[in-house]
Amino acid sequence: MSNDVTIRFVTRDDYAQWLPLWDGYNAFYERSGPTALAPEITAMTWERFFDAYEPMHALVADAGGRLVGLTHYLFHRSTTAIAPTCYLQDLFTSNAARGKGVGRALINGVYTQARLAGSPRVYWQTHETNHTAMQLYDKVADKPGFVIYRKIL
Repeated sequence: MSNDVTIRFVTRDDYAQWLPLWDGYNAFYERSGPTALAPEITAMTWERFFDAYEPMHALVADAGGRLVGLTHYLFHRSTTAIAPTCYLQDLFTSNAARGKGVGRALINGVYTQARLAGSPRVYWQTHETNHTAMQLYDKVADKPGFVIYRKIL
């Protein structure tokens, strides 16, 4: 399938196809039902992709006019580099696209955009139970061994 897929920037016309992928991503991470994201978060996320002053971007995997995957990424500063660092925040493919190279193509699309922005590094997180995705991640990136801590305020 990956040969039949084009990785491109999301457009405003993509909303109706982007939204089910976004909802699927959030359901995967159990952000649905009572723990769902508020609709205003989804609306703001969508708008940020089209705001030139925002560092947030979106790519989609387009299979003949049908969206089969998405990735969202952003650039931020770091105390350890002069150039911006790229954080791949979200990555999701439809069930039909899984195991067909779409996830890899989306990651490579982010790598391309990071290089164009002069970013020396792309990084991301996944849940420790996401074993299927980690099989791909282990092939396309290094696992540096850092542990993430957080506190919800």
